[in-house]
Amino acid sequence: MTPQASMSSEGGGHFPGLLFQEALPAGAAGEQDADRSFAPDLNLDQIVTAIAGDREERDLITKVLFGPLHDADAVHYRQEVFRDLDHPALFGEVQRFAGLMQEVHAHLRQLAKMEYRYHQEGWLLDAAAIYCDAVQSLAGHLASAQISSRALLAFREYLASYVASAGFTALVSDTRSRKDALRQIRYCTRIRGDRVEVSRYQEEADYSATVLATFERFKQGAVKDYRVRYRTWPGMNHVAAQILDLVARLFPEEFAALDEYARQHAAFPDEGVQRAHQELQFYLAYLDYIRPLRAAGLPFCHPEVSAGSKEVLAVGTFDLALAHKLTAGRKPVVTNDFRLTGPERILVVTGPNQGGKTTFARPFGQLHHLASVGCPVPGTAARLFLFDRLFTHFAREEDLTKMSGKLEDDLARIGTILRAATPRSIVILNEIFASTT
Repeated sequence: MTPQASMSSEGGGHFPGLLFQEALPAGAAGEQDADRSFAPDLNLDQIVTAIAGDREERDLITKVLFGPLHDADAVHYRQEVFRDLDHPALFGEVQRFAGLMQEVHAHLRQLAKMEYRYHQEGWLLDAAAIYCDAVQSLAGHLASAQISSRALLAFREYLASYVASAGFTALVSDTRSRKDALRQIRYCTRIRGDRVEVSRYQEEADYSATVLATFERFKQGAVKDYRVRYRTWPGMNHVAAQILDLVARLFPEEFAALDEYARQHAAFPDEGVQRAHQELQFYLAYLDYIRPLRAAGLPFCHPEVSAGSKEVLAVGTFDLALAHKLTAGRKPVVTNDFRLTGPERILVVTGPNQGGKTTFARPFGQLHHLASVGCPVPGTAARLFLFDRLFTHFAREEDLTKMSGKLEDDLARIGTILRAATPRSIVILNEIFASTT
């Protein structure tokens, strides 16, 4: 995991984050990545890759999805957020906030690539305007939303405190003032050969309106628009930059104010807001991944989890990776149930080839792992155990570079598992000792 720290805004509010109930000391989480050796056997590598996609925070999403929790309350902390996001209005507002924050980050990344001062300052101003809109809109919605999760309640308090702070109030006011002032600027550009003249607009005639009026009589229905659309993302050549410098000379007060704005608000994004946006990506990415499955009628639930009871069950569950492929091809998904009660600890599945044994085994591991990171799991109901480690032994192609036979390789792999497993471990064996009778 990434290092965690409690955030506090200028107004005094604070919250530990949206992923962990208590702030962790820097470096306490994720100095070493959790074991992922089981992921390919369970198709969890495919699932995590698809969830993270090409999102800006894909590294964080991947680490969270491969970082199982061992405390039931820590899992509940995330489940509560998922339950809140089941409300369409809140989910839509959070998605809008995330989209606007991505625009802010895209603008800020471009600043270092820009060569001209006023170009940079203009993009900084636009980024701040988008940021203010995102923060104010989300704070307003959270203030009236029906929220029950500890994480979002803490973030609501933090955001309300931040929005009311002197720093954010000044940012909003200064951004609005600079945008309004620049919006009032009008100038004319005259191009004569290789000479460009820039002057204040003096109520000169708008020839484009005259031309349109002249040809209006010849207009017959809808016509093709032949106007050239100029790229605004994010380049500015030296000619445009020199024109902008001349405009700045004509309007010195407005551009001096823009210079001062850039000095005061160069690092405007709040650390806590940034942190919340990053951590929200985990929730939004997973919900985006399961949305088409829900639309196809497949059930998902928030499982009961326990670090003590090993009585487990799942009703109507399925292989998440396989379900994505089948629903994309409009094919039906077969669901299964499993249950262990009392002293039962072992499930043995036998049957003919292509009978679904592996398809049954994978969801057992998928459900336990996804539940351990706080995610909704496939099925109408589930009760799952919070394991310490997850081990798998699935059939592999024989490695011809090794002198050992397949049986010896199987024995060595299982020996490694048995030496490392504890009473709190889950072991999934698929086609054990298939190389011998």
